[in-house]
Amino acid sequence: MFGDMMNMMGKLKETQQKVEDTKKRLDTVLVDESSSDNKLKITLTANRTIKSIEIADELLQDKEELEDYLIITLNKAIEKATKINEAELAAVAKEGMPNIPGMDLFK
Repeated sequence: MFGDMMNMMGKLKETQQKVEDTKKRLDTVLVDESSSDNKLKITLTANRTIKSIEIADELLQDKEELEDYLIITLNKAIEKATKINEAELAAVAKEGMPNIPGMDLFK
């Protein structure tokens, strides 16, 4: 039994390292999102760090319109990045979880 606990602890530590490695890798995964008319383009990482924003000159003439574009497009980009982030981290966590009877967390 003690050996099983040590094995489980080792597996959890290994999984924790894989999760950290995955988080670092997600800093290199880029997510692009554009407004429907391509007047605004946003790139961020799967860890939700904004890398670039491209704004068409015509949007610079209307502050309110630009704000609306930013809110809509940023929210779509963040949602897309969050889905990638959560899927990647869940896959690593599920792969590394020890098989504990009654603890089937990832069905």
